[in-house]
Amino acid sequence: MKLSGGVEWALHCCVVLTAASEPVPAARLAQLHDVSPSYLAKQMQALSRAGLVRSVQGKTGGYVLTRKASDITLLDVVQAVDGAAPAFVCTEIRQRGPLAAPPEKCVKPCPIARAMGAADAAWRASLADVTIADLVTSVETDSGPDALPGIGTWLTEGPGTR
Repeated sequence: MKLSGGVEWALHCCVVLTAASEPVPAARLAQLHDVSPSYLAKQMQALSRAGLVRSVQGKTGGYVLTRKASDITLLDVVQAVDGAAPAFVCTEIRQRGPLAAPPEKCVKPCPIARAMGAADAAWRASLADVTIADLVTSVETDSGPDALPGIGTWLTEGPGTR
């Protein structure tokens, strides 16, 4: 399964937004992740369209999560950024060419389509089983309990700091 790079950036943003005490501008998130502000803004807009984050207007505006981290799954983020279309689309190759099977012989999906559909379903189920809160817990385990609070502090400081 190949996902766009935007999925990784969006997931990182969701994780660090859990540590922010106030809305975080996309430009500040881009600075934290050393990525183009316009590129990151595109990912944040996708998350916003999906209802995972919302934009807060004003002098202290920026992005905030719209629900608890435990209520946002990796599948939610993947679908927000890359869409919900299946990874495999059967084009009924068996009905083409000189030995084409007639449509009446193709009443159920072929074994290839069934196997690929099952793999896609398993992949989606796996992503649906992991939440942003689970990632936060892993970050705390891997990097220590002060890692995310430190990021949260940095995110809400002025743009010229550090």
